Parts: sequence; C-alpha cells; structure tokens
Amino acid sequence: MTNLKAFLKKKKYTCIPLTLTATNHFEINVTINGIVGLFILDTGASNTCIGIDKIDFFKLNSKDSKIKAAGAGATEMLTKLSTKNKIEIGSWIKEKHKIVLFDLVHVNEALTSHQAMPVDGIIGADILKKGKAIIDYKKTRLFLKQ
Repeated sequence: MTNLKAFLKKKKYTCIPLTLTATNHFEINVTINGIVGLFILDTGASNTCIGIDKIDFFKLNSKDSKIKAAGAGATEMLTKLSTKNKIEIGSWIKEKHKIVLFDLVHVNEALTSHQAMPVDGIIGADILKKGKAIIDYKKTRLFLKQ
C-alpha cells in the first residue's frame, strides 16, 4: 500500500512541513510578497490575516475595511484589507490574494505566555480551501494542490 505523501504527490499536491507548538498550534513558514514570515495554521479562521504592524515588513498595500475581526478573546477589532499579494507556501503559489490586517497583539500575548513564538499572521480557511488542503496530523505535514 502506498503512503499518503506518495499518493498525494501523484495527485499534484506539494508537501509542506509543519511545526507543532507548545500551544498545540501548527506553525508554518510562509512567504508574502517575497518576505518570509512565521504563521499559525488555523482551520477556524475564515481569512488569512497578518498583524497590522507588519504592513511595511511584507510590502502590503492596505485600505480601511468595514469588516470587524474577532478571535482569541478579542472582538470588534478594526481591520484593513490588502489585495494583490503573492503567497508562497513551500512550492505552492497564489497570486493576487487578499489578506485581512488587524492587531494580533492579543494572539501573540497568548502564544508567548505559553512559551510559543509570536507569529506574523494566520493562514486561514481561504487559503486552505484554494489549496484543497489536507493536513496530516500524525506526521505534521500540510498538503496543498498545485
């Protein structure tokens, strides 16, 4: 019997290693507009998000948004929206993708209080759906369809 990695490779999936943190989150290195950052993989987040303090770091265009963000104990947070971003996760690439920007201080405080590293952003369900994601929890790998 073939293993999952070999099977998915035949189906044109790329394999990306994940790191399990002390908080039981998966961390992943993601390149946004040519800049590498540390992200949490969050299947419950509807959108991919980056901390609003990282606008210049990731070379993001941004405009105010009427959407309010909520999560990890915070609600009604003001957001900005960035469009036309290039996202690379391993060899998987998505051009012209939108990213929600908001203050991730509460997220990073929760992570660091449990001895985990602060993150630049969150990979949400929007990317996972576009990549037809499969998560191998046992072997800590993410598969995205090319």
